[in-house]
Amino acid sequence: MIGTDAVRRNENFLQVVKSYYQLTKPRIIPLLLITTAASMWIAAKGEVDSFQLFITLIGGTLAAASAQVMNCIYDRDIDYEMLRTRARPIPSGRVQSRHAFIFAMILGVLSFSLFLIYINLLSGLLAMSGIVFYMLVYTHLLKRNSPQNIVIGGAAGSIPPLVGWAAVTGDLSWAPWILFAIIFLWTPPHFWALALMIKDDYAQVNVPMMPVVEGEESTVRQIWVYTLLVIPCTFLLVYPLGVSGGIYGIIALVLGVMFLKKTWQLKQAPFDQDKARSLFKFSILYLMLLCTGMVVDSLPVTHHVITAMGGHFNTLVSLLPL
Repeated sequence: MIGTDAVRRNENFLQVVKSYYQLTKPRIIPLLLITTAASMWIAAKGEVDSFQLFITLIGGTLAAASAQVMNCIYDRDIDYEMLRTRARPIPSGRVQSRHAFIFAMILGVLSFSLFLIYINLLSGLLAMSGIVFYMLVYTHLLKRNSPQNIVIGGAAGSIPPLVGWAAVTGDLSWAPWILFAIIFLWTPPHFWALALMIKDDYAQVNVPMMPVVEGEESTVRQIWVYTLLVIPCTFLLVYPLGVSGGIYGIIALVLGVMFLKKTWQLKQAPFDQDKARSLFKFSILYLMLLCTGMVVDSLPVTHHVITAMGGHFNTLVSLLPL
């Protein structure tokens, strides 16, 4: 496409490295790794093998980076059209598409190889399925054709907990699928809050994001619905599955109330950019703290402390006069 692969050389080696690093959209990856790690901690009952954790997170990083690089290649035309994204490595000409494709393939192969050699086949296949789903279903089929793109496409970002669980256990049970569902339902409020902020950019390049097609008020109503769905889903880990306990339950409750408050405030003022930005930022914090709660709750030391406190409480009760 004209103007999307302009020739412009990097001035030195460090700039080349920086350009390829930027192709991976590194700010997106940590959140994916946090959900992977949380899943591993729950699966391992708080006693994760450090080498297994390290390899899984490296493999997950490489898989996510591969998907993001391919996304940059596919979307180079709309990236060139938008002023906000025109300076990215491919539309600016600092990296050629064919070189970026080779880079993406190398990242993908390295990811699968790490999983296959050091972890297990299932985790590697799941990581690769995330790349395929993200590119084929979200980027190619949905992003430019349906306002529900992020809803269905959000499944790609929900796969990391499956990878983490499979890395520890070698299979999949109900618990990782609940983690999958939590992230799947969390994605629309998170991403549509961002879409509300950059609605004009999407409209400029004819990408049918929800705020562009349905308007702010309809988008905010759907954000509210998905928030109402995701919060009860977070408690399924406590009951009926029982893989997380009271500490996580309290954290999920507090975070859920705060999430509802943020969403309700936006619902009352759907055109308020500041409230959309506030919800977007909080949604990231919400998922990070929720996953942290899963990890803390799973730790053996947490169980020991709770048991000890329960023992002291029973002792005090027994000393009370009847």
